[in-house]
Amino acid sequence: MKPDAVVVGAGPNGLAAAVTLARAGLKVQLIEGAAKIGGGTRTAELTLPGFRHDVCSAVHPMALASPFFQAFELEKRIELRVPEISYAHTVDAATAGIAFRSLTRTAEGLGPDGDRYRRLFQPLVERVDGITDLTMHQLLRIPRDRLGALLYAARTLEQGGPWWNTRFKGDIAPAMVTGVSAHCIGSLPGLATSGTAMLLGAHAHARGWPLPVGGSQSIADAMAEDLLNHGGEIVLDSPITGLAEVRNGCRPKAILLDLSAAGLAQVAGAELPTNYLRKLGSFRYGNAVSKVDFALSGPIPWANPALAAAPTVHLGGTRAEMSRAEAEVASGGHPRQPFVLACQPSTLDSTRAPSGDHILWTYTHVPAGSTLDTTETITRRVEQFAPGFRDVILATHSITAHQYSQYNPNYVGGDFSAGALSARQLLKRPVISSNPWRTPAEGIYLCSSSTPPGPSVHGLCGWYAAQSALKGEFGLPSPELSYRTLPAGNHAPGDWGR
Repeated sequence: MKPDAVVVGAGPNGLAAAVTLARAGLKVQLIEGAAKIGGGTRTAELTLPGFRHDVCSAVHPMALASPFFQAFELEKRIELRVPEISYAHTVDAATAGIAFRSLTRTAEGLGPDGDRYRRLFQPLVERVDGITDLTMHQLLRIPRDRLGALLYAARTLEQGGPWWNTRFKGDIAPAMVTGVSAHCIGSLPGLATSGTAMLLGAHAHARGWPLPVGGSQSIADAMAEDLLNHGGEIVLDSPITGLAEVRNGCRPKAILLDLSAAGLAQVAGAELPTNYLRKLGSFRYGNAVSKVDFALSGPIPWANPALAAAPTVHLGGTRAEMSRAEAEVASGGHPRQPFVLACQPSTLDSTRAPSGDHILWTYTHVPAGSTLDTTETITRRVEQFAPGFRDVILATHSITAHQYSQYNPNYVGGDFSAGALSARQLLKRPVISSNPWRTPAEGIYLCSSSTPPGPSVHGLCGWYAAQSALKGEFGLPSPELSYRTLPAGNHAPGDWGR
């Protein structure tokens, strides 16, 4: 096949771009350097046979909220289970804040701070689609929901500045907000981390935080199946180091690169002007994550039984403790009492472990490029809230920040956001432009998390880049993406390296 368009990188953004282009009637080739598609949405047996772990992302707040996944009708293609509890946050072994999907029920559990918490999030929950439209695009445009934008901005400023403690009186409610902020690696308080908390916190009480049955790989597989059934081609085990390898005897009209800004400079630098390369070179990368997966012989023995019903648990302590831990990481250290994000998919999905067994997915923040194996650090941290946790561990698998950068070159130094999240880099991602997905090189587009709206499994960076390419190179509108039952003979998962 001589493709009209080539997409490099089969992560969720590359897959979204390829699906969009193929749905528009183009011949599309998707090239992946690894032996398996998925990027940040791969699932594999990392510890023991029968224990299926998510290699990167596990819980997906944007799976139901992303405009791309809504248009793609992801919920009709895979099974997404939405728990009653979006997340829990541990303050100490006996005390935790529980974020139910019901905002009212959540507030009822927060005592005197309950009404303050409700007033923080209720306007955002009520206008969640407008908030999503504002944050899940590039920010250089007039918001469609101007009141929603003002409400979101006011709360982001409040919780992202030195006055962040003025609203609450106790420890639990502010710790819950800060735990969600810490999904974004950065300073606490800070505007980027606060903006993350307002967005993800609103979705925790709106559509919830779903988990895909079978693991995150099912999201990638659904997009790959759609691509193949619309005439696309997937090529695996083919790392790309230059555009000549992409063209390889043909000249596609559009090339979309699901690469970091640094990867774009490496692969397409010979065709990019010096001033643009200089801007790419000034694009900053953030600190990193170190991840540990556990195979368990039984459920986690939480000291607080309410945590057993929460698939996602923030092991963070108080707001002040989390702020100190993130400051240590920012200064190049490894906290002894770190923030740990934990997810227990097997509480909702029995396909993830043998009968009676469980899995636990965890990560903590570390300095960029860290080679520290955090297995003991995270185990000790879980033990603080679940005495006896060591007794149920069957096996572990660790990925250091340095190993993450080798697993996926987009994770520069182990930064899985493909670029530091800061107020500046939410506008400059990787350059300030009304169309940041289109590069100055003819027919070359960037479709990774180094472009707006940034990280998370939402497919939007790829979708927006593909729409830009369709308009700029082919004069075509964005196609319909909705799910339809396909005729017999459609592709099976084994066709793309599952």
